[in-house]
Amino acid sequence: MRQTITKIKGLTVNIIIEEVHHQHEKGGLICYFASIYIQPHGSVERRLVRRSRLPGAAAALKAEIKRDGLRAFDRMKA
Repeated sequence: MRQTITKIKGLTVNIIIEEVHHQHEKGGLICYFASIYIQPHGSVERRLVRRSRLPGAAAALKAEIKRDGLRAFDRMKA
């Protein structure tokens, strides 16, 4: 099992992406889970924004955030 935590620093909030990959000994994917949180600067609390079980969803979100900033979350709500 491998866990990856990515932190994207913004002007007012940080975006934290936690990914869990679980593979069997032959390399096949058993489980993938990504959780995306928003954490205001200077705060310990973080708010869950989205969860995904699709492999590569976190990488796609990272690219959208780097391209569009927090506007990427406006598309999620719709």
